[in-house]
Amino acid sequence: MSEDLVNVVLGVLAAGAVATLGWFARTYLWKRGLRRKQAFFGLPANAETLLVVNRDTAGPELTVSRTDMFSLLELSAIVKECGAHAQVIPHDFAQQGFGERTEFCLGGPASNRRMAAHLHSLLPGVRVNADPEPGPDRGAFQIGSERYRMEPGRAEYVVLARLTAGQGQEARPVFLFCGQRPVTHQAATRYLARNHARLARKHGANSFVLLLKVVNSQAYGPDVIELVADVTRAAQSPAPVVRTSHRAPKD
Repeated sequence: MSEDLVNVVLGVLAAGAVATLGWFARTYLWKRGLRRKQAFFGLPANAETLLVVNRDTAGPELTVSRTDMFSLLELSAIVKECGAHAQVIPHDFAQQGFGERTEFCLGGPASNRRMAAHLHSLLPGVRVNADPEPGPDRGAFQIGSERYRMEPGRAEYVVLARLTAGQGQEARPVFLFCGQRPVTHQAATRYLARNHARLARKHGANSFVLLLKVVNSQAYGPDVIELVADVTRAAQSPAPVVRTSHRAPKD
């Protein structure tokens, strides 16, 4: 066998070895990332999860609003990537505890009975003004000593929370998307989908509560969202009496 032919054969073998090692490395990294994602969302392969939403109408059939449907699509993609299965149910049909199955709950407490129960039990420091009468505090959030008022289309807030209710590492988490308007729920689900790896590195399996602000939704929809603060401690403690108002600056 000539020297040139030997070099060609060795080159082919080296290239094959490098390609094989690269494939194994990519597969290993992908599987590690998937395991971390499954652990963060509490969604091992073939697990069952609940997507709890408002009813768009008062009829017997489940009809989901257009904006909430976009939110469900964001969450369904996460569930599918984890190899789990999702069941969509209306808020007034979700009559069970938490910890056995991962739950994603969307909506404000005024229209979502399940969300109201979660806030009362798990986040006593979060108050939502559900007064139907028009006024500057309509829909406002009270978190600890801070009040966050909504300016429709300009500055709207949403609470994004991952909670395990102190049931240990094996408990399935509850994810809450409690916003002042439906567009904020879509923004929060998108924020979670894009930042879950960073949140997992920072918080691990612990509970957290984030306050997000959707900026100028009348022009940008749910695409521009800012992290206002990590309000975990204030949200999990009874709210004090002192209050401070936050409003977007006037043009």
